[in-house]
Order: sequence, then structure tokens, then C-alpha cells
Amino acid sequence: MTTDTPARLLTLLSLLQTPREWPGGELAERLGVSRRTVRRDIDRLRELGYPVQATMGADGGYRLVAGKALPPLVLDDEEAVAIAVGLRAGAGHAVEGVDEASVRALAKLEQVLPSRLRHRVATLQAATTPLTSGDGPSIAPETLTVMASTVAGRERLRFAYRAGDGTESRRLTEPYRLVSTGRRWYLVAYDLDREDWRTFRVDRVSEPFATGARFAPRELPTGSAAEYLRRSMQRHGDAYDIEVVFHAPPETVAARLPQWLGPLEPADDGSSCVLRATVSDAVEWTAVRLAMTGVDFRVRKPAQLVESVRG
Repeated sequence: MTTDTPARLLTLLSLLQTPREWPGGELAERLGVSRRTVRRDIDRLRELGYPVQATMGADGGYRLVAGKALPPLVLDDEEAVAIAVGLRAGAGHAVEGVDEASVRALAKLEQVLPSRLRHRVATLQAATTPLTSGDGPSIAPETLTVMASTVAGRERLRFAYRAGDGTESRRLTEPYRLVSTGRRWYLVAYDLDREDWRTFRVDRVSEPFATGARFAPRELPTGSAAEYLRRSMQRHGDAYDIEVVFHAPPETVAARLPQWLGPLEPADDGSSCVLRATVSDAVEWTAVRLAMTGVDFRVRKPAQLVESVRG
């Protein structure tokens, strides 16, 4: 019989988080307690915010249903490893759909993973390789998780950085946000040595170290990390503006383009749409991206993209 109430509640919660309905008798048998104790434990879970639904009758039982907020999840070893491997695989490249929230989730999960599970995750990832490794430069997931942790905890971050011209330096920063542009990760941070805001390409970062020193967040000049990054890339010549007319409705084209390129504007005729965006990818890659939509299009600017598409 399980006499430790917290441990029994965690076991009960783990059972209820599987997508099925559990008869009260089966739960009582699994937990080694009476049905009355099961009912009391169900009430405790409800008080903690877990929406447990009960059905009456001979075939009735208990089921965890969707509520207004996501309650804490209880994962077994295999589930935790599977999620960590998936998040690490996606975090290594700034692929579509993997943004700062995904990296924060990975940071939280790896922080609480037991050492034996952390070893299993590392072993599995080291023993496998994807057929396609993403479009952008590879990044160690550990680098992203350290950065995400310092952003969330408002903790100063120290790291080694290699600039585009090969110059190496050590930076002490107050990290503000991680931003994904679709192929690359960038860190927007306040550089304490230079006493100014800076953007850093994460694939050029090495030896990230959370110092443990807390800081009060400063006000970003643009208010948005994404906008600050866009202006920074334009200022340093890493980005350019594109304008493309697609001869298809916006909903058709939007489903075939990455979301980070931004919204599409309907054209006057109703059967076409216009894309205006700032990109930092190589012009050749942007041309490939446009062609992959499978939709007829015309590039209005820039001239180098027109030439690349024509070629």
C-alpha cells in the first residue's frame, strides 16, 4: 500500500496523463489503496488545478481533460528522453517553428533531467545523424540552453565571440532575447564592456558561461528584439529588403513560406499577393526559397535577387 501521499499523487497524475479513462477500481489496484482514497486524491489534484473529469456508471472512471491552463506534466524516463532528443535536434538549427520558446523548454527540461537520462540523451544524439541537417549553421544545443537560462533568469552571460572578420574577443553581457531568423539564431544583449546594445550570431559564440550575477533589465531602444536585430543587420549590410509579387492568393503562398518572412499583402486584383520582407540569407538561397513555393512570381527588388532568379 502506498502510504506516502505526495508520491502517490505523482503516480496517480502520471497514470491520468495517459490518453485513456481509468476505472476507479483499476487506479485503486495500481496504487494499492481503497477507492475512497482514490476519490480523495482526485479531489486533491483538482484543488491543485488539474481538470480531472469523472464519469458515472459501471464503466465510469477518471480522465484528465483540457483545462484553461497547462498544469505541470509528469513524464516517465522514456518520455523525457524522447522530448529532450527532439528539442535538442531542432535547437541545433534555427529551423522554422523552433523559436525561443522551444529553447526555453529544453533549458527547463535539461535542468531537471537526472544524470542517467542526460547521458542517454547525449548518447542517442551522438549515435544518430539526420539525412538533412537544416539550412543554417550548426549550433550546440548546450549553447542555446545556457543562453536561454540567462535570458529567463536575468543573469549576466560571459562568452567567447568570433566576429565575421575572424577577430576573437571575450564578452560580458546582459542577455535580453534570443531571436531566430529562420536559418540562424541571434542574441540581443547589452555589452557591458562597450556600454551599448549588440547583436551576436550564436553560431559564432563559444564557451558560454552563466556568471550568477543578476541584473535589472534595461530598456531596449527599439522596444522589440526582432526590430533591433533587423535594424542592426541593415546597418551592417547583413540584410536587404525584398519585394515579390506572387500570382496566387495569400493563403496559398503563406502555407509554402516560412512564417518569419512576415505577412503577405493582398494585391488589388484579389488573386495575387505581395511579400515585403527583410532577409539576411544569401541572395541565391532566397531565390531558391521563392522557387520552392511552386507559384509564379515576379521580383520587384533588389536587383541582385532579380538577377539570381533569372539565372
